[in-house]
Amino acid sequence: MAVNPAGVERAAVPGGNARRLALILFGPPGSGKGTQSKILVERLGIPQISTGDMLREEIRRGSAIGRSIEERMKSGLLVSDDLVNRLVAERLRQPDTAGGFILDGYPRTRQQAEVLLGLLAPAGWTAVVIHLVVNYNIIIGRISGRRQCPQCGTLYNDTSRPPRVPGQCDRDGEALVVRDDDRESVVRERLDAYRQQTQPLIEFFRQSDDVLYELDASQDPPAVLAEKILGLLPVKKV
Repeated sequence: MAVNPAGVERAAVPGGNARRLALILFGPPGSGKGTQSKILVERLGIPQISTGDMLREEIRRGSAIGRSIEERMKSGLLVSDDLVNRLVAERLRQPDTAGGFILDGYPRTRQQAEVLLGLLAPAGWTAVVIHLVVNYNIIIGRISGRRQCPQCGTLYNDTSRPPRVPGQCDRDGEALVVRDDDRESVVRERLDAYRQQTQPLIEFFRQSDDVLYELDASQDPPAVLAEKILGLLPVKKV
């Protein structure tokens, strides 16, 4: 792959604009991946596909698959790759994916990635992988600085969005708290788990024929970062 002037790894998009976009987003906790997904859904006019949402929907419906998922989750077991792959394959056959889609939370394993690429190429989709790269010290600062009002749920941050009175909610004066999953020790564990899970996938996509962009997401505001991502994609924006 060549490197463009902005320092982003690039490669030619196979098939050009005639092919449909399958955008695969990777990013550690605190990278802003969820925010980017929402912006890109609006700008591109294509759906976001979340495997977590699909699993929860199957459980809610009480389907046979849903009951199997619920039993495994209650037992502390992971949902099998085969089951997740089947749900994704079924979701990609829905009419709203005709113009493309954004994948969030999938693939999580190399086996899932191999199955996904086997689904995409024959159907005329071009896979584009965006990896949001953020220094872990910045992420730890972002997340561990979060504070929440237990009464109204408003989120604050010690550096980027501090309350007017330190430690108190602007709306109701309640004492702000640190959520358990925002504590630094927990954040570090989540980042370590993400690195162990995702790095092999990034290497897999780097060696595949598909397009991989590794984009610095440390400093840019969400709207600016979204424009950079959109500028890399072989599609028209809404």
